[in-house]
Amino acid sequence: MKIKRKPTDPLMILEVSGKIMGGPDHEKFKAEISDLIENGYKDIVLDFSGVPWVNSTGLGILISGYHSIKNAEGKMKICNVKERVLSIFYISQLENIFEVHETLQEALDSFNQ
Repeated sequence: MKIKRKPTDPLMILEVSGKIMGGPDHEKFKAEISDLIENGYKDIVLDFSGVPWVNSTGLGILISGYHSIKNAEGKMKICNVKERVLSIFYISQLENIFEVHETLQEALDSFNQ
């Protein structure tokens, strides 16, 4: 998993690419979220256009990040999710937890509603 930051005040876009499989991804994602919160970014959009696969451990990583952001009184939204990954969200019923948007612009606009 790779993460690229794209600051868009007052929120942060994280372009995530590669498979999210757990292991070292967990510490990497956790550190990224913690650093963002410490630097005042509480609203985060995960752009998943480069994510082809998420396994169950990867889902746990996302849930952990979601709770960290929620505890900081922020919001985490996900956009550009490929059909294969989206089906995993539906099977695990995580579409009820994660706010998923088709496009980055829709995710950004949703913060203003």
